[in-house]
Amino acid sequence: MTNHLNHVSAISLFVEDVAAAKAFYVDVFGAPVVYEDAVSAALKFDTLIVNLLHTGSAPEIIAPGVVAPREAGSRFQLSIWVPDVDAVCAQLRQRGVTLLAGPVNRPWGMRTANFVDPAGHSWEVAQQLES
Repeated sequence: MTNHLNHVSAISLFVEDVAAAKAFYVDVFGAPVVYEDAVSAALKFDTLIVNLLHTGSAPEIIAPGVVAPREAGSRFQLSIWVPDVDAVCAQLRQRGVTLLAGPVNRPWGMRTANFVDPAGHSWEVAQQLES
């Protein structure tokens, strides 16, 4: 039997301002918009869709769960592995992104830096260090 549960196809991020979040993802990542309506924008990252969904529409897809406010803090981090973290950080700064931490070498063999999108979602860029 084939395991269809070992592949993430899409992630929905709950945002207060869809237009601002969409602009950030297009400007910073160069991700193309593949779908958009009044309450969401879906962007393509290689084989993954990142859906930016307005917080007012999120309860219907997570009920009986609740949408946590931005002030609740980060609940997860999305990571992108790159060949040169320092070069990517320079590009991020040129695009107006403020790094929160890094680049820094981590004890688990990665060089990382992190930042947040306009809705407070944490992103990391990471590079495998030579052993």
